[in-house]
This record gives sequence, structure tokens and C-alpha cells, in this order.
Amino acid sequence: MSKGLRRYYGTRHLHFITCSCYRRQRLLGSARRRDTFLHILEQVRRKYDCVVVGYVVMPEHFHLLINELEEGSLGTVMQVLKQRVARKLLRPERRKDARQMRLWDEERLRHFWQLRFYDFNVWSERKRIEKLKYMHRNPVMRGLVTSPEQWRWSSYRYYAFGEAGPVKLNTWKMELRRIAG
Repeated sequence: MSKGLRRYYGTRHLHFITCSCYRRQRLLGSARRRDTFLHILEQVRRKYDCVVVGYVVMPEHFHLLINELEEGSLGTVMQVLKQRVARKLLRPERRKDARQMRLWDEERLRHFWQLRFYDFNVWSERKRIEKLKYMHRNPVMRGLVTSPEQWRWSSYRYYAFGEAGPVKLNTWKMELRRIAG
């Protein structure tokens, strides 16, 4: 583990997660690739019964606002998510003609993600809102769109308009835990 990296689990806090593509390459640069990422995120969310509070998928990284698991570790969830995305998106596409040139160089075929992920404990309602705003404004700040509702690979439209997206935001579980806990 790298020096200075500390993760605090067992606190029942939300976690603000950031993962970057290998060498900050734009490996999530197309709509199809971002859609694939969100499809896999939803599969992983269901498998591990995660509470996803927010997300944004950018061309070279993603952010998640997610709960700690009742059983298992957040590290396992991130490992499974990153492995499934890499396997799906690094799979060489079938070529109709064997003489056709390869569009990917060998280095890119071996790596999709940077090794670790950044994890920040979100311990208050104020921090939760701050992190959601940061995620939702990210595409605007990067000049990808002029307003957050135009970026369809984030949870913004759920919060602004109540629209369901490809990843179920089951914040109701947070409320039930708060009331029951």
C-alpha cells in the first residue's frame, strides 16, 4: 500500500471514490464505453447490495459516492468493478479481415486502470452535498457540456428531475438505516 494512503472503514460513512484510467488516457472517451461502464456498475451494485448515492463517468476517470457494505469490503467492490470493465472494454474487437491493422497498441491492451483508487470518507450531510455538486459540475468545469443536465453519464438528472438512470440510486436505504440506526 502506498505511503500516506489511509482508508477508514467500519464508520458507516459514505465514501467518495475516484478511479483513473491508466496514465489518464481517455479510455472512457466514447458514449458506448461510458454506457458499458454504467451497465457494469449497476450489475456490481446489485451483486454486492451497494447504496450508490451519486456518480459521474468522465472520459479518463470516474467518481462514486457509495456506502460501506454490510458484509464484504469496498475494496472488493472496486476490484470487481474495475476488472469487469477492463475485461469488457479491452477485449479486442473481431476483425473481418486478418490483414486489417490493429488500432490499439500493445501497452493499451494490457492496462485500463491505475492500480489504486482514491477514497474519502464523507461524514456529514454538508460533505455529501459538496461531493455530489462536485461530481455533477465536473463535466461542465472540463468543458464537455455547458450545463450538468446535458451530461447523461452522471446522477444529476435523478436529483434535478427525478429521472431514473442506468444505475439505481437507492438512497432510501440510507434513510431507513438512519431511522433504524
